[in-house]
Formats: sequence, structure tokens, C-alpha cells
Amino acid sequence: MNRLIIIAVLTIIIGCATQKPGTTSNFGRGDTRTTEIQFLDDNIYLLTETTNDKSYGYDKSNPIKVGGSKESSGPRNERRFLNSLSGPNGEDVQYFRAGSCCAFKTPNGLMDNTGMLDRYRLTWTGSSDTLNIYINMYDKGNLMIPAGLTAKKKN
Repeated sequence: MNRLIIIAVLTIIIGCATQKPGTTSNFGRGDTRTTEIQFLDDNIYLLTETTNDKSYGYDKSNPIKVGGSKESSGPRNERRFLNSLSGPNGEDVQYFRAGSCCAFKTPNGLMDNTGMLDRYRLTWTGSSDTLNIYINMYDKGNLMIPAGLTAKKKN
């Protein structure tokens, strides 16, 4: 029985990894980080640069690359990034994981060089807006503040 479940799960993952013809993506290129990560504390990154790219983090074709899957810190890195964010005027941010999506090829994938993005829903105090944030925990990239948000400050 367990063998059948494993085969079914592998079939789904591998089947989902095929991208539709004609689509483009920059999230399956592996590690592109050129700047060292800094921390406010063990659970919060120090983010200093805001991107002008309105698709960064908001579009599944341009996710935030926190990396860490090979070091078993991928989910923790996702939370570190999200904990680093504040609303447009410094408001506290709340988030929850809305699931995985969007299989893609990456040299850092765990099975068959395949990874999945995690989608988080994010809102902030006093706002009725809810944003989708896409995060790639397989590949490492430079971490920036998504357009329209701010970062937590040092105390």
C-alpha cells in the first residue's frame, strides 16, 4: 500500500513539473545570490533594498529565492523573509501558507531536479488588502523588499 502511495505522489510531482509551451520563467535557474544575507535576529532577515520590479514575489514567474532546501532550512528561510516585511507604512504583517504550486526544474530540486513554489497570503494591520507572495526555497537569490512593502527596522 505504501509503495502505491509513493508511486502516485511521484507521478503527480513529475507530471506537474512540465511547463506549458510558450511560457517563460526565471525561477528554475539555480542559485543567483551575489550579496551576503544579514539578520536582525535568528528569525528575521535584514532587508535593505526595495525592488522596482512590480512582479518580484507577486508573480509565480518571479518568486523570492530564499534557498535552504539542501540545508533543511527552506521553510525557516521562508518565514525569516516574511517576518522581515512590514506594510507600506511600517504596519505589522500577518501571513499564512496557502499551499504549494507551480512545479519547476532546478538543479537544487530534491527529486528529479524538480521544485515547487510556496504561496503565502499576506496582509497587514488596518488593511483589507491581501497579497499573494511566491517563494522559492530551492534556489538562492538576492533578497529584496517587494514593491509596495517596507522592511522591519533595527531596534
